[in-house]
Parts: sequence; structure tokens; C-alpha cells
Amino acid sequence: MNVPQSYRLVRRDARERRTVVRLKNGATFGGEEIAICAGPCAVESAEQLELTARAVAHAGANVLRGGAYKPRTSPYSFQGLGEEALKMLRHAADLYGLGVVTEVLDPRDVEKVAQYADMLQIGTRNMQNFSLLSEVGRMRMPVLLKRGLAATVQEWLLAAEYILLGGNESVVLCERGVRSFDVATRNLLDIAVVPLLEDLTHLPVIVDPSHAMGVARLVPPIAVASIAAGAHGLLIEVHPDPANALSDGAQSLDCDQFTRLMDVLVRAAELSGRRLPRNGRRPRPASESAIVSVIESRAVR
Repeated sequence: MNVPQSYRLVRRDARERRTVVRLKNGATFGGEEIAICAGPCAVESAEQLELTARAVAHAGANVLRGGAYKPRTSPYSFQGLGEEALKMLRHAADLYGLGVVTEVLDPRDVEKVAQYADMLQIGTRNMQNFSLLSEVGRMRMPVLLKRGLAATVQEWLLAAEYILLGGNESVVLCERGVRSFDVATRNLLDIAVVPLLEDLTHLPVIVDPSHAMGVARLVPPIAVASIAAGAHGLLIEVHPDPANALSDGAQSLDCDQFTRLMDVLVRAAELSGRRLPRNGRRPRPASESAIVSVIESRAVR
């Protein structure tokens, strides 16, 4: 592989061993256990969040995701509840033994968000917000770096380089699809980037099938495919009432759909030589035929 010399810190041979990122609740990114981050696109209320946290923890997820600050294309769309949402995330996560990953938009808010979160998310719109990258680089806590809307792999890795250069070595990459000419799905998921990054960098990589697809019924087969491709985790949107969600309801699984998906992912993880988190209940293993059914988009609708 032709790895540019500009990847001084993130390149595969910069470390003897691959990076494993750990959260305070024990969730790991990069080891044998697959991290499952699940929750609503946006925190709407304490009741909505606690219902979701209970359901995803019971299904076996180990990280609660949710937006407190929402960067929206339209200025008239729901922008999030801010610090109140951060408090709700922390409370709900602590109730069910979950870690918290949530997005930070502004360098001035990094320390505030860090008070409540276990992992700071840099969203696709901010992948090249170099002031923000440098600020989270000064923090000593895990960072989830999403790929930009139209970013090349080189641009993505160089964005990660900014964070590591600041001294923060706990970085996880998140593939969430790139913009294409086709509008059949929300984005074009670059599944090949998962094994590619295995060669290019020592950093763990996860996949966000929800934002990649934009259609809830397509999320389960892509989640299975991501695990098969070697992803170290998944970021999945779950909402107790997707039809009435204030943000991204069309791509959100309801709690029952997520539970059925987790049952299938248990077997998919085993086939790839890994395992799902042991948080909450232990989901019953699914048969190989069930996995095939999910891939054909029939098992979870």
C-alpha cells in the first residue's frame, strides 16, 4: 500500500500494536468485542431517552448515542436541547450502565460536552473544522471522527492526524457514507474502506449504517455486512416512535427492530471471530439462515 508520509501518527506502522479505545463503562473499540452505540438522532425528552436507553441496553448495546446539539441543513429544523440534553444523556446512560457518545460542534463547547460525555463525536460537517479538531486533540478522552460528506480517505486520515498531533491518541474512525449522484439511498456507503483502513491505520473503525442508508429497513443488512467486513463497532439510530421523531425518523429503527437485529448480530459476530457486548441481557444466537434473511432485508422491517 502506498501510504503517504504525511500520516505520521495514524499510519499503520506508527505503532507496534493496533489502538484499542476504551470508555469508562468498559466499552471497547478495536478489540475482540464489537462496540454497539445506539440511540436517537436527537434527544427530545427525558422520557424518550430513558425508554430508548432501557431498550438498547436490554438488547445488548453498551454505548448510548444521542444529539444534544444538532447541525441541521435547514436553520428552521430542530437544533437540539443543548446542555439539558447532555444532562439527560448522562442520567439515562448511568441508569443502564451505558457509555455516552454525543456530538460537539463548537470549540468553545468542548469542555462543557466533555463533562457529560464519555466520547466526543466530530460529525461529518465538521470533519475539517481544524480548530475543533485541535481542541479535542488537547482533551484526554475518546473521540469519534466521522468521515466528511465528500471526503477522500486521505483527507479523513489527515483530520485524525490533527487530533493525534494534539496529544489525544484515543480516536475512532466512523464511516457513514459519502455523497453520490444516486438518491436511492441517503449516501453511498463505502464498505471497502473498512478493510482498507485495516491496512492504512492502527485506529479502529466503525460504521454508521443509519446515516449511510437513510431508510430503516436497509439498516440491518448493512449492519451485518459491516461486521463481516471487519468493523469494530456500529452506530445505529433507535427511537421508540420513529414516525414522530424530530430528526431522522425515516432511518431510525424502533426498539423491537433493534432487538431483533441484535439477535442476528450475535451470530454474525461469532462468524467473524468476535463477540457482541455483554451489557444487559445476552441475546439469543440467530441461525445462519436468519442472517441471510436480514441480508435480504426481510428479517427486520
